[in-house]
Amino acid sequence: MEKRIKTVFRNGSIIKSKIKSQKLEIYNQMKKFIAILLITLLGTLLMFNQTSLSKNSSEILWDTWGVPHIYAENNQGLFKAFGWSQTKSHGDLLLKLYGQARGKAAEYWGIDYLESDQYVRTMGIPKRAKLWYEQQTPEMQQYLDSFAQGINDYVKQNSDEIAEELKIVLPITGNDILAHFQRVIYFHFLTNPRNIKALQNLPPQGGSNAWLIAPQKALNNHSILLANPHLPWSDFYLWYEAQLIAPGINLYGATLVGMPVLSMGFNDYLGWTFTVNPIDGADIYQLKLEEENYLFDGELRSLKQELETIKIRQPNGNFTELQIGIKKSIQGVIIEQQENIGYALKIAGLDRPGSLEQLWQMGQGKNLREFETALKQLQLPLFNILYADKQDNIMYVFNGLIPVRSQGNWENWGGIIAGNTSKTLWEDYHKYEELPRLLNPKSGWLQNSNDPPWTSTYPPQLKAEDFPPYFAPQYLGEVTDILRSQRSIELLTQSDQLSLEDVINNKFSSKLLITDRLLDILISTTKALANPIGIEAAEVLEKWDRQTNADSRGAVLFMLWATTLESKGLFSQPWNPQTPLETPTGLADINTAVAVLEGIAAQVKLLYGSLDVPWGEVVRMRVGEQDVAARGGPGKLGTVQVLGIQAAQDKTFQVISGDSFIMAVEFSDPIEARGLMVYGNATQPNSPHRGEQLSLYQQGTMRPIWRDRSVIEQHLEWRQKLI
Repeated sequence: MEKRIKTVFRNGSIIKSKIKSQKLEIYNQMKKFIAILLITLLGTLLMFNQTSLSKNSSEILWDTWGVPHIYAENNQGLFKAFGWSQTKSHGDLLLKLYGQARGKAAEYWGIDYLESDQYVRTMGIPKRAKLWYEQQTPEMQQYLDSFAQGINDYVKQNSDEIAEELKIVLPITGNDILAHFQRVIYFHFLTNPRNIKALQNLPPQGGSNAWLIAPQKALNNHSILLANPHLPWSDFYLWYEAQLIAPGINLYGATLVGMPVLSMGFNDYLGWTFTVNPIDGADIYQLKLEEENYLFDGELRSLKQELETIKIRQPNGNFTELQIGIKKSIQGVIIEQQENIGYALKIAGLDRPGSLEQLWQMGQGKNLREFETALKQLQLPLFNILYADKQDNIMYVFNGLIPVRSQGNWENWGGIIAGNTSKTLWEDYHKYEELPRLLNPKSGWLQNSNDPPWTSTYPPQLKAEDFPPYFAPQYLGEVTDILRSQRSIELLTQSDQLSLEDVINNKFSSKLLITDRLLDILISTTKALANPIGIEAAEVLEKWDRQTNADSRGAVLFMLWATTLESKGLFSQPWNPQTPLETPTGLADINTAVAVLEGIAAQVKLLYGSLDVPWGEVVRMRVGEQDVAARGGPGKLGTVQVLGIQAAQDKTFQVISGDSFIMAVEFSDPIEARGLMVYGNATQPNSPHRGEQLSLYQQGTMRPIWRDRSVIEQHLEWRQKLI
């Protein structure tokens, strides 16, 4: 019995041992299987990650003019690479602009930026930018974030190329980009500190020319587009040229520095450009105040109030603080208060945050219908739009957000508006279909030189009486640069047909139209009445070619005479709607004109030693290390080669504004295009592209625009890959 029991026990141990061994084998097999599975999963993840990286990678081909040609696998990569590219070319400027758009520039860099911060905070730009970001589509939020990431990544990887004091702005966010857009477009283009200080709408500082040629007027039977903005050569007015390529996108053009999408450009099907239009999208209302209330429709309403604290960096690194009080009425922020009178500013479009997405969609259009579908969103608060395409269309639109008003004309609304009544308070905008628009005019051309819609072609097809009187000035005579507009029309009508080369040559015409109106009578009268210095001046003017080329002799004398006499009144015959392209004309006061010429002649001889000193010896284009004789002159004297100048300390005049980015496109197959970034495509201190295109501008030539990869690689400066 005992023996049997022991045997059973022993056999049970054997069974347990076998089970244990089997479990161990199964466990080892499972471990092996799990290890293989993990390796497989890891490999799959690595492959997926590599694929993901590949899909987000971009390549930038930098051509010899410093233009980035960005090839991206998707739109996020495209925006990131565009932010990277702008930082390489304009990093210092970019960070400074974003710091100012935050309203923290004085905190970063000192009291010199206090006025800027006060303006930005008073207008509510940073807070509104956050709201705008929340209102973007998820897709656009991704694009803004990607553009900001490109900026941040560039500075992180190329820290030594960026000024140390500017890095305090980092990291840049999507909010900063929207704040920058607001500051530039709404609070400098649409309205600006000059208007606010003057309590009225003043003529814009920026300007532009734009031309469209229809196939029936084009020598080669293809539409032609000329983009030619005139803006200051500094700050946020600078243009940046680039090509953006991604699946379904091949877009070439330019945008203002710091903007994540192209503002003007062309793709394989169409192109467009902007000019600043005389649109009233900002109104100043006068309010009657009683303590912290204002009178509206016979009742007192409370002003909404808030405090903003601005930090100001001191030279020793410490900070002081300034609190500013901001008051708002139903019309908008109170921009000035004089005892019991306040002035409130109401701006069109602050409730429409989609301008950047609209611009992006415009650039993706493949035909007129798709392009206008984007336009009809009416997110941009201003700008004429001039459009051309491969399907033989040309179009002009007086684009913008025009408030629906119950009364008044353009001149009335440019002044101070009674703010005590709801009758003057606009709340809605005119629809796209109600705006002045002209498609394929019989003349075969369209133009704009910041003039009203009525001169977009000639004879006029758009007429002021067909639109509300507050849309735009009713007469060409109300335009500041009326002679520039007339010269533009003259150049487009003097030939039955125009080639791309003709358009470019006309663009570089520096003739002053004002000379046709005044010079002959000035010369003959001066010879008859003047002293010897005046007669000598008349002889110089008689030999002058009436242009402002670098070698033009007499241009300096005439320019100083005309700008001096301008304040006294130049013309005896003002602009006349019966002769819209021939007036104003005639000298207003011959004796004064001769006396001023004698005085100017004496000054010119004293300063420059000769009355026939060449224009380019006195007027200089200076960018970076470049110092080039100028070609072009003030637009108000009637030239389309526009340069704004101011006196420098060395007895010369220096160009500070005018022709900036120029683009001429013929929609042939393949498309032929020329471009010129007058001051160069970079501002970074060590960039070789600062001012390098000034000599081309002086010669009146444009460089070919390279769009095909094979051609770009023949003119390659640097190849760069981003992941």
